[in-house]
Amino acid sequence: MSTGDRDSFRERLPEGFSVRDDLGQPGSFPHTRGIYRSMYSGRLWTMRQYAGFGTARATNARYRFLLERGTTGLSVAFDLPTQMGYDSDAPMAVGEVGRAGVAIDTLDDMRTLLGGIDLAAISCSMTINATAPILLALYTAVADETGVPRNELRGTVQNDILKEYIARGTYIYPVAPSLRMVSDLMAFAAAELPQWNTISVSGYHIREAGSTAAQEVAFTLANGLHYVERALERGIALEDFAPRISFFFAAHNDLFEEVAKFRAARRIWSRLMRERFGASNRSCRLRFHTQTGGSTLTAQQPLNNVVRVAIQALASVLGGTQSLHTNGYDEALALPSGEAAELALRTQQILAEESGVAAWADPLGGSFLLEYLTNSVESEALAQMSRIEEMGGSAAAIEYMRDEIHRAAYSHQLDVESGDRVVVGVNRYETEAERTPMAGPDYRNLERHQVSTLESFRDERDPGRVESALRRVRDTARGDGNLLPPMIEAVKRSATLGEVSDALRAVWGTHSRS
Repeated sequence: MSTGDRDSFRERLPEGFSVRDDLGQPGSFPHTRGIYRSMYSGRLWTMRQYAGFGTARATNARYRFLLERGTTGLSVAFDLPTQMGYDSDAPMAVGEVGRAGVAIDTLDDMRTLLGGIDLAAISCSMTINATAPILLALYTAVADETGVPRNELRGTVQNDILKEYIARGTYIYPVAPSLRMVSDLMAFAAAELPQWNTISVSGYHIREAGSTAAQEVAFTLANGLHYVERALERGIALEDFAPRISFFFAAHNDLFEEVAKFRAARRIWSRLMRERFGASNRSCRLRFHTQTGGSTLTAQQPLNNVVRVAIQALASVLGGTQSLHTNGYDEALALPSGEAAELALRTQQILAEESGVAAWADPLGGSFLLEYLTNSVESEALAQMSRIEEMGGSAAAIEYMRDEIHRAAYSHQLDVESGDRVVVGVNRYETEAERTPMAGPDYRNLERHQVSTLESFRDERDPGRVESALRRVRDTARGDGNLLPPMIEAVKRSATLGEVSDALRAVWGTHSRS
């Protein structure tokens, strides 16, 4: 919130602003104050730390480390080749294996990643989009062979391909078949994985790309509406999928604006779902995960990030999040150290156990400032959503949203460079202290090991069984059947992630920006 906005608030508030009469109670429509009546006094948010460390074995060790220290949910970060549908030995993967997260090529990798973790007791979130159905196929295959019933699996795949075209870029196929896979996954999960969140509509990456808070709400909810409409066109009953839609937002540093953003998003979504689709109260609820803002972390004076993360986590809790990841203070320099990851988790635990904020549902509700900001974010977001609808919806408005984000990011950077927006330790209160170099993994050796393991995996399988399964994937892609069952069969027969992706590339081709 800029200085000008604060001045405007002070000038306008006495002349006619009043707290809304229809705030209602937490747990009741339109859910401005939260989706559950008791909120955290009944159950705390899930403390879900995001991690992916090169190999499945190293990542499994980090998960065990976090579980021992009290985290209550897993969240998987995948490396770029995995996100883009390439095996670790593909030419396109050279130099990227394991760098941005964990490399998952095979069913053996997924077995190792989840080794010793009770899939019936722990929910798992996977930040994956273009290859989301393949990763869910691998996860489901591990559950099947370890005897965990599919109806007991709890977790989330992001599966939000629109925001990849808009803000992030890890897409593979053209828009239409990519959206078909989103619907396939939603239909499969509605029938087979009733507790699984089939899509996590992501505003996080939109915000990280430079959008404003209101744009984050608008573009995310516009994408959410598009997925609802496609699922209904697919013939999936609203009440079979709508309660399993989740959202994923960023938390940045402006405490009150961020709290207002979350409340406005809930209110807009609740009303749209009821007015347009006649959804039940359960299907009107906007459930969301929050991650503190990676783009707000600074390499300069990295310990300052401890305070930033705490403020952002507080905003998430005051705004009513259902799960939360807190970033490590050293993530602007390297993958988070164990010390930083533990402190990030302890930040959530202190909020939950010591601060008192968990005892109250929407404790700031009714504040003149907060209701003013909630109304302002809502009004601006609805105006943006109206513009998107005039253009034909999210799929038709990709370029518009991308351009709006770029403009907002450029304006933000100008404010930082001019000093109008203060970043402590960067453009004010700088010091001459040198940054401490941080040792990272030996990525060359890691890549060699991953490729060697992949080669051994291929040597031990039956090529005929693999090719037969991949042929079924290609045939299904040419038709209109659901791709999840043949994908699950393919990975069970030892097809790799890259091979399943290539089967789809052979049928659909790839997407190129115009």
